[in-house]
Amino acid sequence: MNNELKYRIALSLIPKIGHVTAKKLIAYVGSIEGIFSESKKGLLKIPGIGDILAESIVKANVLDIAEEEIEFITKKKIKVFFYLDKDYPERLKHCDDAPLLLYVLGNSDMNWSKVLSIVGTRKATSDGVAFCNKLIKDLAERGHDPVIVSGLAYGIDAAAHEAALENNLKTFAVLGHGLDIIYPASHKPLAKKIMDKGLLITDFTSKTIRDKNNFIKRNRIIAGMSDATIVVESGEKGGSLITADLANSYNRDVFAVPGRISDEHSRGCNQLIKTNKADLLENVEDLEYLLGWEMQKNAEPIQRSMFQDLTEDEKAVLSILKSDNELPIDLICLKASMPTSKVSPILLNLEFTGMVKTLPGKKYKLISPIYL
Repeated sequence: MNNELKYRIALSLIPKIGHVTAKKLIAYVGSIEGIFSESKKGLLKIPGIGDILAESIVKANVLDIAEEEIEFITKKKIKVFFYLDKDYPERLKHCDDAPLLLYVLGNSDMNWSKVLSIVGTRKATSDGVAFCNKLIKDLAERGHDPVIVSGLAYGIDAAAHEAALENNLKTFAVLGHGLDIIYPASHKPLAKKIMDKGLLITDFTSKTIRDKNNFIKRNRIIAGMSDATIVVESGEKGGSLITADLANSYNRDVFAVPGRISDEHSRGCNQLIKTNKADLLENVEDLEYLLGWEMQKNAEPIQRSMFQDLTEDEKAVLSILKSDNELPIDLICLKASMPTSKVSPILLNLEFTGMVKTLPGKKYKLISPIYL
């Protein structure tokens, strides 16, 4: 595996070769190792590979650097996910410019059932922080249990991470540098708490120069691995608006918190709403309605007529949950004698009807009485 990982890392280090081109090379050559043994003449036959790129690949001296990176990864117990791995974030995988590799520290599944990115200005106001805190608290109290993704920066990013931790939700911090440092340094304690409850994620290797453009690049991960992006506060320009644009390009939902027209920290959000690039967000109910997340609080018992409208497989899953109340999906599959590919959509449909609730650890719970 280390040899395979070495070539994967090396490919990501070749100058002038981005993630899109790297994936094209793999598809045409057939293997990553084969790219490094391919002649310049052979590379030039690949659509989109011109003389400069072919020369860059042939002359690349990155294998030794990749071996050094593997030593660092091993020492720090960093997990590495290739874009074709099953544990790579499924939402992100469908984005054309998704990173070839992700370097991850912490303990969590990246394919959570609900994922929200919350971003905003580094110079957050007390109102912006208060809104962020209340929104996340309301999401937790209403049983949604989303992962909160942000960028560990000052302001709204930090507020989102802290509010998630305070409300016992998982949170992922996407970094614009390697895992050998934490920036800003004052957020090291926060980063440690995030690792205990979530993940630190980056597509940059160690010793990467801290560069403004890298923080812009990381925004595609924040937008791509989430169901929706929420901009809490933003000026007329800034990384949050870039994240919103990326989310729109991925056909993901975007929300913006409105503010007074005289407030410089609301100008970016107001502009997103004005130009139909974001839905207006005032409270958790707006989010629930537009994402279809509304839960049936104090729901009436499901009547026999509704139960009779269900398929036999859906009835079987509900009966299993009625007996055991709360089960992980693998045990549901085992008891139902059905594969995960069949049980997952059944559970999703039952969740939409308000009969089943998703819990941490891919567990499911019956939340409404069923009359058989």
